[in-house]
Amino acid sequence: MNPLAPFDAIWASLPMPALLIDAANTIVAANPAAETFLNASSKSLLHHILTDKLKADVPLDDALARARVNQSDVNINDVTLTTQDRTLPHCLLQMAPLQDDPDQILLLISPRVMAERIGRTRSASTAAKSAIGMAEMLAHEIKNPLASMGIHIQLLQRVLTSDKPLTSQTLGHDLEVINEEVSRLNAIVVDFLFAVRPMDTTLVIGSLNKAVSELAQFLEPELAQADISATLDLTSGDDAVLLDDRFLKQALLNLVKNSMQAMPDGGRLELATKRVSGGLQLRLTDTGSGIPEELMQKIFEPYFTTKDFGSGLGLTLVYKIVKEHGAEIQVNSKAHHGTTITILFPFPHKSPALLSFQGEVS
Repeated sequence: MNPLAPFDAIWASLPMPALLIDAANTIVAANPAAETFLNASSKSLLHHILTDKLKADVPLDDALARARVNQSDVNINDVTLTTQDRTLPHCLLQMAPLQDDPDQILLLISPRVMAERIGRTRSASTAAKSAIGMAEMLAHEIKNPLASMGIHIQLLQRVLTSDKPLTSQTLGHDLEVINEEVSRLNAIVVDFLFAVRPMDTTLVIGSLNKAVSELAQFLEPELAQADISATLDLTSGDDAVLLDDRFLKQALLNLVKNSMQAMPDGGRLELATKRVSGGLQLRLTDTGSGIPEELMQKIFEPYFTTKDFGSGLGLTLVYKIVKEHGAEIQVNSKAHHGTTITILFPFPHKSPALLSFQGEVS
């Protein structure tokens, strides 16, 4: 069975050639771009040894084995590939084991033009792998609400086909559960789309202090109710950065909500801004439960959460918004000793002033 079958739309839309390779190094799936690249139909590629269809000036079998053994990505740049009808130098190969079955390797091929573009910008192949990974996680997330809905629909069907009288109480509970699960599914899909779609950010020069102050004011009643003492320590100097007020406040809201959940019995929260050599720094510090060291590397991963509720996309969206602002984010935390999150915004580039022309035009 092809494990990528549930994600046919994503698989078919990948701009680069993509192959799924099994433990025997045979091809078990090929996307349309791979068929075009190899000048072969999917039917003629499937169940054939990879190196029979694609030659390289590097040992492909060794690279695939390395990805499986280490269960980590293997990237090879500047590879010369040979298909049945042509030779292409300077290609980029990415090999990534699937999460659910590390013996199966996703092989992404970026021809020279695409590889050069990847070198200049964010890796398109990494983005493609991330999209497939998120789709796998999405499928996992929606299983539980779908299963719950299925059970309660079956219970309703039994009632409808039995001789027992149908009452509003009998219907009410099952319909309530189904409605709740529909709402849950909707929230999962909305969050997923927000995470994978390009953001329509409009960055303009604005006041970072103003955005922080307005968010703190908005959350003041909720913080007080949670017995959390919030303080602001905002720079008195130039606080201008390139920002999208709507998205920035969404990121800060997610961060503050995380801090609040880490302080169920109350605590202290500080939001501070400061000019440093690299730009304008925003620092959020709480006295919450902190993050264990072994989880620090996972906190921005999609659907990773230690809570019993929520989509697990809150910090993923924070990371995405921060990157959209050209900023950097750093997390320092220790279990039971609170967390400090630092975001560094670059100073906005200012256009040089032009001297006015005082002479005559001939």
